[in-house]
Amino acid sequence: MKAAFFMRHGGPEVLQYGDVPDPVAGPGEVLVDVHAASVNAADTKVRAGSYAPVSHFPYVLGRDFSGVVAALGEGVRDFKVGDPIFGVLEMGHEGAYAEKLKIKAAIVARKPDALPHAECAAIALAGLTALVSIEDTLELARGETILIQGGAGGVAGFAIQLAKHIGARVITTASAANHAYVRELGADQIIDYRTEDFTRKVSECDAVFDTVGGDVALKSFAVLRPGGRAAFIASGASAPPSPRTDVRAYRPNVGRDRHHLERIVAFVLSGAVRLPEIKRYPLSEAAAAHAVSEGRHLRGKLVLEVR
Repeated sequence: MKAAFFMRHGGPEVLQYGDVPDPVAGPGEVLVDVHAASVNAADTKVRAGSYAPVSHFPYVLGRDFSGVVAALGEGVRDFKVGDPIFGVLEMGHEGAYAEKLKIKAAIVARKPDALPHAECAAIALAGLTALVSIEDTLELARGETILIQGGAGGVAGFAIQLAKHIGARVITTASAANHAYVRELGADQIIDYRTEDFTRKVSECDAVFDTVGGDVALKSFAVLRPGGRAAFIASGASAPPSPRTDVRAYRPNVGRDRHHLERIVAFVLSGAVRLPEIKRYPLSEAAAAHAVSEGRHLRGKLVLEVR
């Protein structure tokens, strides 16, 4: 099968396009003909070697996808060949940048007819991360105020809309070029991170959701009220240490399960959450998509079209 893969860690240029062995579905798994795969910030970090170094090559990246069931592993009863599905591969079991992948049947969901493959791929991991962070981890409640860092990104854009659906007041950071976009998503207050210091504009927040990392994550503690809480998804495997003893810091545990995927599409189909802007690349141009992703000024999502 054709895939985008790398043989060594490095910049976007190490990504190649070519043939790799086809996967085979094992017991409890489905084999999927992939139609679209999403590009996530984590993909670029795996490629660069910022996480634990990859020990086997060729290595095929990609966590979330949409496609069609091509074959059933032993014991799979809830799908049939030809069913459209989407999902997110488990940590350490990547491979969506390819024409085929295998995955546990229990952690995928049926793709709604109303949503094309590219759109389902775009919302899978972003929506899953936002749901787990906003609902399960921060337990955001109606009437609370939340600061969402990096509002124009895929995860943050979903989170803004989810927070508004819950009934919270939403503050976000974005460049001036993206102010109209995040305002349409529902942001009540927008801070231009290039010209304004958010710690001087915001205080007494009930919650912070940080998708940026680095100094932004560390400074985010300053805007919380006593007893506030913060969730971090761009600071590694754990939350950054809090300089305050009166607030709580979390690293959301973004597991994989069908229930959350079904909630994502329910939000989209009901109109509570709109689809992100999508920039599309053919699978053969995965390196170009990674270069855009690493620029960190993307609005919405990048999607690789496989079929």
